Amino acid sequence: MGNRDEFPQQRVDVFADPHVKGPVAVVSAGRSRLVALDLKIFDGVARRHWPGADPLLPWLSRSANHGVLWFASAAALALTRSPRARRAAARGLASLALASGTVNTFGKRAVRRARPLRDDVPLIRQLKHQPITTSFPSGHSASAAAFATGVALESRRWGAVVAPVAGAVALSRVYTGVHYPADVLAGAALGMGAAFAVRGLVPTRDQRRSPGRPHAEAPVLPDGEGLVMVVNSGARTADRARMLLTALPGTKLVECEPEHFVDELEKAAKRARVLGVCGGDGSVNAAAQVALRHGLPLAVLPGGTLNHFAYDLGVEGERDLARALTRGEAVAVDVGRFRVGDTTGLFLNTFSIGVYPELVRHRDRWSRRIGGWPAGVLAAGDVLGSERPLEVEMGGKRRALWLLFAGNGTYHRMGLAPARRHDLADGLLDVRVAHGGRRPGLRLLAAAFAGPLSRSPAHAAVRVRRLRVMRLAPGTPLAYDGEVVSAGGELQLDKLPEALTVYRPEPF
Repeated sequence: MGNRDEFPQQRVDVFADPHVKGPVAVVSAGRSRLVALDLKIFDGVARRHWPGADPLLPWLSRSANHGVLWFASAAALALTRSPRARRAAARGLASLALASGTVNTFGKRAVRRARPLRDDVPLIRQLKHQPITTSFPSGHSASAAAFATGVALESRRWGAVVAPVAGAVALSRVYTGVHYPADVLAGAALGMGAAFAVRGLVPTRDQRRSPGRPHAEAPVLPDGEGLVMVVNSGARTADRARMLLTALPGTKLVECEPEHFVDELEKAAKRARVLGVCGGDGSVNAAAQVALRHGLPLAVLPGGTLNHFAYDLGVEGERDLARALTRGEAVAVDVGRFRVGDTTGLFLNTFSIGVYPELVRHRDRWSRRIGGWPAGVLAAGDVLGSERPLEVEMGGKRRALWLLFAGNGTYHRMGLAPARRHDLADGLLDVRVAHGGRRPGLRLLAAAFAGPLSRSPAHAAVRVRRLRVMRLAPGTPLAYDGEVVSAGGELQLDKLPEALTVYRPEPF
């Protein structure tokens, strides 16, 4: 390795211009001092011996090439089967993608700073393949900070696990001599900013906490005695329900086939202090109706695909539910109600007519063969290409509708982002309508992304306590909480305010 005195090389200050004078020269001098400090820190890191770091930090630096380390970390989080961990992994990768794209598109081109001289960096630390791009900012540091911050915004526990690794990757870029400290700090700041930008587009579940009101009286079950939990006998759902027994050994678990599910709920309600259900939104809907008939509080353990109601309550797994049951933490929530001719029903999440019920039918037909998400995409293309808008009467006028959606409570974010309600007892129906006309796909997207109070020629969004729709054609499909039935005549939607008591863990 050459000696700096034998082969003098000039460090270039790309942040200052030596030819400027006056007030601008003061700024340039200040920048020069920062650059000098940057070089001093870099040289200090290069000359210092770091016990145990020589094999570890270069390996970490190489592992983070092309984001491989972070993709592997996201896969490990997803394998935990925890909904929060999976959301954290997805948020981390989305933040990484934004940060990496910003650095490579704008950052590297904005400031063309040369890479550091590595004369004082021991050979054992230096990377075998040296980067050839400009030095400012550090892309590795941006990706590391973006992933770690994204994970931490969704889950502090997993963020605490990932953060030290991200910090070590950022440090490794100076340690191996490929970046100055300022490059690393700028990259980290950019990565954190990307994570917060992603959160601005897709808020985390705890960004706006549910008011959790009104509080309701419910039995305190220290060991689960008095809780009867009914679950479909599917392996994954049953396994989750059995895990609850570890925390609440007094729980009575009833496993049954889907065709006997409602009958078993009725039997359980006759001998339970608290009725429990483990399943998706359709199963929770059935259990809620039984709980209302028997005047029982409901304990919900998510076990389906989407689990909107449980997640909006803040129950993501058996630990959340066990904590609420052992402390008697419960709230009263609204229940939506619909009546069409002789058909009546309740909904905890959503009710809709138009293309969505048909989409559900098509999706269910294909999902067993190709899976849920592919089936949903195929169903959307099929339905939007073949369906015609509904003809109904609203407010005394005939109207053509692609979709009428009514949410049990206000959905603050819809569309491609996860739907989220912050108040399950606001007494309101969140009604969104996509008017008939050309390009139904664009109209549906406009209705989905619109705020709860908006109007346009393509869509309308209002919040009301009740709604009346006349002249539904016989056999019109109706979708509620993932179930589909057919009816026709006059449609009436309203709510049963604070009718159902459900367990919900208090925020820490």
